[in-house]
Amino acid sequence: MRFRHPDGSTVHLAYCTNVHPAETLHGVLAQLRDHCEPVRKRLGRDRLGIGLWLAKDAARALVTDPAALRGLRTELDRRGLEVVTLNGFPYEGFGAAEVKYRVYKPDWADPERLGHTMDLARLLAQLLPDDVTEGSISTLPIAWRTAYDAHRAEAAHAALATLAGRLDALEELTGRSIRIGLEPEPGCIVETTGDAIAPLTAVGHDRIGICVDTCHLATSFEDPHTALDELRAARIPIVKSQLSAALHAEHPHLPDVREALAAFDEPRFLHQTRTRTTAALRGTDDLGEALAGDALPDRTPWRSHFHVPLHAAPAAPLTSTLPVLKDTLARLVGGPHPLTSHLEVETYTWQALPPELRPHTRSQLADGIAAELTLARDLLTDLGLKELP
Repeated sequence: MRFRHPDGSTVHLAYCTNVHPAETLHGVLAQLRDHCEPVRKRLGRDRLGIGLWLAKDAARALVTDPAALRGLRTELDRRGLEVVTLNGFPYEGFGAAEVKYRVYKPDWADPERLGHTMDLARLLAQLLPDDVTEGSISTLPIAWRTAYDAHRAEAAHAALATLAGRLDALEELTGRSIRIGLEPEPGCIVETTGDAIAPLTAVGHDRIGICVDTCHLATSFEDPHTALDELRAARIPIVKSQLSAALHAEHPHLPDVREALAAFDEPRFLHQTRTRTTAALRGTDDLGEALAGDALPDRTPWRSHFHVPLHAAPAAPLTSTLPVLKDTLARLVGGPHPLTSHLEVETYTWQALPPELRPHTRSQLADGIAAELTLARDLLTDLGLKELP
C-alpha cells in the first residue's frame, strides 16, 4: 500500500510474511497464493506491499538461479503484490516448534550473516517495482548479549563496514539503493535505540541505519519522541519501522493479572519481559522467568515482547502498547517530512497466541492481517497522508 505524504513523497506500508513459515522457494510461492493475495483482496486493493522474509535456503535458491528469481518477480506481479522491504532478521527455522534463542544466530560476528544479508540485498534490488529505486532490509541488532566479547565485537563492526561498501557497489551496478536497519531488541547488544548510536556512528555510513520496531521500543519503556530525537541528532537514518504492539500488564502483582499473563507464556518464541522502576530498567529473558518467582519487581507495570495483533488488544486485565505505536508513527510520518518511507506491520505471533485467540483457518488469519493493515491505514490517513491507488 502506498501513501502520499503532504510533502509529496511516497510512504510504503507492507505486512511482514514471517508470520507464514516457509524455508524454501516453493514455500514462499505458496505464501503468495494462500495468504498474501487473499489479504490484498480483502482490502479491495489492486496492489499490496509485503515485507518478504526469505530464509537462507530460499534466498540461496534465488541467488543461484536467475530464472527462479524472474519467476518470483512474475508471480508477485501476477498476484498484485510488491516488495520494497525484506525482513533479514531470522536466518532459518523461524517456523520451528521452538525458536527462542536460535533466532539470534548467526550474528554479525559470523561470516554467514554478512553473506546472507548481501544475498538479500542483491535479490531486493531485482524485486523492487520498476518505479522504486530504494529498498530496505531489517537485521538483528548485532548479536545476543551473551558470548559476545571484544574479538566478536571487532568482527561484527568490520562486517558492517564491509556491508556498507558492498551496498555502494550494488547501487553502482543496479541503480538501486538498498539500506540495512539494525533492529534493537531487548536482550541484544543493541537493546534500545540509544544503544544503536555508538556502533552505527562507528560504521559512519548512511546505508546502515536503524529499524524502529514499536513493540521492542515499548518493551524497553523507551519514550518515542526522545528516542527519535536522539537518532536524528546523531544523524542515524531510520531505514524502516515495524509497526507492532507489546503485551502490557499494569498491575502484575495481582493474581488475576499473573494468570492472564501465563496464558501468553508459550514455548516457541522468546518473550523478553521488562519493568521500569525508579532505579532502573529490570528484565528477564522470557515471560515464564518473570512469572516463576521474584526475578522482576511487580509493583510497576510489566511489558513483554509478544507481538499482539494491532487491532485486537488482549482482554482485561491486560492490554497492548498500541498507544506507543501511535505516538511513534505520528513522529515518524506526521511532521513536515517523513523520517522513514518504509513501514511494515509485523505480527508474527498469531499462532503463538492463547488457543482461544488464534486463527484456526487461513481465512481467519487473512481477516486478522487485513484488519491490522486497515488500522495502520487509518492511522496514516488521520495523520494527513493520502492513500494511493
